[in-house]
Amino acid sequence: MDQVCAQLNVNNDSLTYEKQRERVNQYLDDRSKRFADFDTSLEQKTGVFGIFKTKGDMQKSIDILKQVVITDNKIFLETKKLLDLKNYESERYAALATEYDNQVSAYMKTITKLQNENEKLRGEIGLLDTKDHDSNVFDYFLIAVIIILLITLYRIYNQNKDKKLTKE
Repeated sequence: MDQVCAQLNVNNDSLTYEKQRERVNQYLDDRSKRFADFDTSLEQKTGVFGIFKTKGDMQKSIDILKQVVITDNKIFLETKKLLDLKNYESERYAALATEYDNQVSAYMKTITKLQNENEKLRGEIGLLDTKDHDSNVFDYFLIAVIIILLITLYRIYNQNKDKKLTKE
């Protein structure tokens, strides 16, 4: 779920960045056109016999130059926004990398803990198997002693029974 959200955010951020970059490029194209208009207005001479510039020609050039300056200011602002977006993306990617690194470290610690617990349990199983084997040997020995005692008691009983029968 987090990866899907992160991917959507990355796509959204990439789209925002691309739109911002297109906006800056559009302003740059607009600036180039206005500067071409400015060059053209400098060449225009509508005065007497087309030799002199009139006040209107100069004012037109100044107005175009003002528009170029305004466009330059817009370019600076949009470029700053573009750089801010890029910095934000870099910081976000660094934060995501740190978060993923922390998650991987936590997973590794959990795996190590589980491996240690597994080894401990294997040791306990081995110890219980040894105890069980020792207990089984003791049980077999005890059963053998009981059987020997029963056989001995049976013989003693039979011998005593024979003695009683012979005495009578």
